[in-house]
Amino acid sequence: MPVFPLIQQCLPKRLLHVCLLLTLACLAARTQALEFNQTLDLQARIDDRSSRQLRYQYRARYYPSVRLSDTLSAHAFVVTGDEFGSSHNTASDGSAAYVSARRAYLRHEGEYGKTEVGVIPTYKGAVSSSGLSKDGWIQGLRHVRNLANSKLELVVGQLDSTDPSQALGAPSEIDYLELEFSAVINEKTSYEVSVERMIGANFTRMELRRDVGQSLVAFGELVARLGESSKKLVLGVESDLPMLGETAELSALYAYVSDDFGSRADLTEDFLGTGHGITAELSYEIGRSNWGWFVRFDGTESRSRFIAGIKWSQ
Repeated sequence: MPVFPLIQQCLPKRLLHVCLLLTLACLAARTQALEFNQTLDLQARIDDRSSRQLRYQYRARYYPSVRLSDTLSAHAFVVTGDEFGSSHNTASDGSAAYVSARRAYLRHEGEYGKTEVGVIPTYKGAVSSSGLSKDGWIQGLRHVRNLANSKLELVVGQLDSTDPSQALGAPSEIDYLELEFSAVINEKTSYEVSVERMIGANFTRMELRRDVGQSLVAFGELVARLGESSKKLVLGVESDLPMLGETAELSALYAYVSDDFGSRADLTEDFLGTGHGITAELSYEIGRSNWGWFVRFDGTESRSRFIAGIKWSQ
């Protein structure tokens, strides 16, 4: 059988399109001496939940990009998994070998800030431990404007299309709107305030972060659903710990999510359940080997989960 028809049978059509576009971009980059970059993250883990049998899972994330000029670049994101909030495949399930292109977008950067258009990330920079899944996507546009010691961000697009195999489709409606103001108060304190329209519901969000010293950062987040009493509260700490001659990253948080909070909770990373909950995670990079390991515990009122695994990045 010819090679190309065989590839067509094995890969989703949209992933094929992205692979072809990236191949052309790669060739263009080589021909015109443009800058091509790529990052590959691999992870294997065990997932032991109180509500199901032990699972052995793996994840692959691929981030290719081409810098077209000093201010313009093209980006894509290909990852395993079949859910917006999770990108892991289960090794023991032979039918669960999912992989899809979840993002493809252009980014323009300048002194003013940056603009992204296409199927864009759910975050503008640093990934929040309690925000929308870092493996998710928004079909639309993001504009970030740099101000004095602050930033103003506007995001417009569609979020309701949460099937990874359809991530690169054109938006059929605008159901996501976010306006966020973030500022640095001083060297140790920063905050964010935002209003959001998400899949038929309106929210306000406030976050405060404080460097309390000794490599310890404390943060708090409150998200309220307007017109209802439902809310989400997160209180946590992040710290760097010396371990075996290197530095380990420790994070711990308490969260409360109302039962009727909706998609604003369901679409967060590896969401476990509503009500009161705690999460603690320890992550360690093994020198300059590109290898690392991690352990995490999540607990809610109805179930618990223990995760441990290894990771590699290049």
